[in-house]
Amino acid sequence: MTTVSQARARRRDRQVYLRSRPLLFGLLAATRGRPVRRLGRTLLVHDPEAYREALTRLPLDRTAAGTTGAAARSALGADRTGAGAGVGGVLFDQEGAGHRADRRDLAGSLGGAGVEDLRSLWRPLLVRRLAPLDRGGEVDLVDLARELSGSVVCALLDSDADPRAVAEAAAEAAAASVRSHLPGPRRPGAEATAARATDRLRRLLGSEAEALAAMVAVAAVNTTVAALPRAVAWCADAGLWEQAADVALRPVLADELLRVTAASPLLPRVAAANGSVGGCPVRGGDRLLLVARHAAAAHRRDPDARRPAGPAVDRLVFGVGPHACPGARPARAQLIDVLGALAPYRPVVTRARVDRGAALPGWRVLTVRAGDRGAAGSGAGPARGRA
Repeated sequence: MTTVSQARARRRDRQVYLRSRPLLFGLLAATRGRPVRRLGRTLLVHDPEAYREALTRLPLDRTAAGTTGAAARSALGADRTGAGAGVGGVLFDQEGAGHRADRRDLAGSLGGAGVEDLRSLWRPLLVRRLAPLDRGGEVDLVDLARELSGSVVCALLDSDADPRAVAEAAAEAAAASVRSHLPGPRRPGAEATAARATDRLRRLLGSEAEALAAMVAVAAVNTTVAALPRAVAWCADAGLWEQAADVALRPVLADELLRVTAASPLLPRVAAANGSVGGCPVRGGDRLLLVARHAAAAHRRDPDARRPAGPAVDRLVFGVGPHACPGARPARAQLIDVLGALAPYRPVVTRARVDRGAALPGWRVLTVRAGDRGAAGSGAGPARGRA
């Protein structure tokens, strides 16, 4: 059952789609009645089993135009610089030994021990940035997410760059790349803008020849800035601070909030060979739009740590198989710690403004202030209407 507070949280979160990607959101909502729907040479995949099948059994062309790999190469300048300059792959576009080697390199930093090291970095940052709530002040969680993600990136890449500058450059590089790849007539100067943003990011990181390092920055910053404020807003609107305050429930709640907010709601892929997905024939060259938020039941199942969807469902937002997101563990740890730091304040949202130009659906501004610390903030009663 959807409570009034959960419905309120869902209405607010829906705005990040309706105000930034209204046509795409409408198309996805209109086609989700079938597990897989073909529109010409494009397949929209909504069903969780078909989603898994597409990512683990169907051969995929990871460098084809319109895929995440191609967008990453373009955004990070790999296409302009070329492999001969030492740029190499950017993980999203790799297969085989190269992909496994780069994932192994990341695993040390993003595994259990690496995440604990990162926690020692971001926990003091949270204490400092949330201090205004003690004085009745407000905190912009988007700005906090930028500093948090930029600090993590600098630590991972051993860079002494300013974390805020890195976060801003990574966000602009991703947004400019998205604008340059949108359907329709080419926007004047879009590719040049994307190239300048990428060059700025790589200069800041001090690793101009390493596209993989820039990829880490772009992925970490954009997913964190999209996910954390949306998750906190949902928690506040749905009155879930009692669950966030419970040490045992908090990790489960983090998984649930990551599931319903689905920072990367859509995974674009291209089939490399003939096959099938969800019983629907697929030809080589067909485009697949894998709707992660529908596969994870984000559109119909509210977050609840006491009745969670479970790892077989909630982890789908990070992908499946050898190309699943290597940043899932730190993303989960970040949100767990953010929820734990905020729970004593029972924050309420005071201002929310959608970022219409961001690469991923999210807020441009999301401010909170301390709420009634003596109330759990739970809603009651049925409500209708879901995104």
